[in-house]
Amino acid sequence: MSRQFDDVLLGSIELFCMAAEIGSFTGAALAAGVTPAAVSRSVSRLEERLGVRLFVRTTRSIRLTDGGRDYHQQCRSALNQMLEAERQLTGQQLAPSGTLRISLPTTYGHLRILPLLPEFRRRYPQMRVEVNLSNRNIDFVEGGYDMAIRVRAQPDSGLVARLLEDAELVVFAAPDYLARAGTPQRLDDLAQHECIQFELPSSGRRIAWLFNGPDGPCEVLAEGAYVCSEDLLGGVTLARHGAGLFQTYRFMVERELAEGSLVEVLQPYGGRSRPFSLLYPHSRHVPLRLRAFIDFLLEKQAGWKN
Repeated sequence: MSRQFDDVLLGSIELFCMAAEIGSFTGAALAAGVTPAAVSRSVSRLEERLGVRLFVRTTRSIRLTDGGRDYHQQCRSALNQMLEAERQLTGQQLAPSGTLRISLPTTYGHLRILPLLPEFRRRYPQMRVEVNLSNRNIDFVEGGYDMAIRVRAQPDSGLVARLLEDAELVVFAAPDYLARAGTPQRLDDLAQHECIQFELPSSGRRIAWLFNGPDGPCEVLAEGAYVCSEDLLGGVTLARHGAGLFQTYRFMVERELAEGSLVEVLQPYGGRSRPFSLLYPHSRHVPLRLRAFIDFLLEKQAGWKN
């Protein structure tokens, strides 16, 4: 039987996968300890063998073609299987290493995830973490992301979604606002109040406030003169300075509520929540660096108040 793959070809496949995941020939070269020209030659060698374009190249970026995306998924799965076979045969437990690229919602990233990263790095010192803070949907392949956290994850057969947290919602205001405008006692009272709005960056739609009403779960399209987008902390800052009422996640304002600088209202109608989910590409073999981070987050999640 003749050989189908020689050492050069296997090396080219590995460099191709690194370029696809990092999103740059230069980045792949730095990670592999070779020159960018060597990465480019490896990709060209594969394209010539396959007779298809794997990347769309511009002067500033590279992007996988549809064929390149399918080829990358199969090659990465095969490489992971070879690594797993070596670990099982030798009994060797390799430490997670390499670069982990994650995308996080701005507020959730700042308050929940970023404070945990130094501990994660102390546990896995060979890891490097690159963080994208954005409330917009991302392209896993084009952006080279390993994982994202999002609210209300959209169904996608190519992604695995795991619930990380059901984050409770609260309505609050500053004491001086309540002294001026009064404290709402019923949901109908919101019509007489200044209600700070948050606008979804993806659709421009204002988010309805969620409550447990007399007849069950309900939504209220509150009105107000202030509208924020992109960052929920904008609404918290406005409320803190007396602009009006705001609804957001309890974990964002726990300290202010405990100190009394913000006051929770409409408690009898509270208890609603929104889910935050981990999202990552579906694969038979999850990279060790990603598995380590998922397990770390799920461990820390146990200490959060849901």
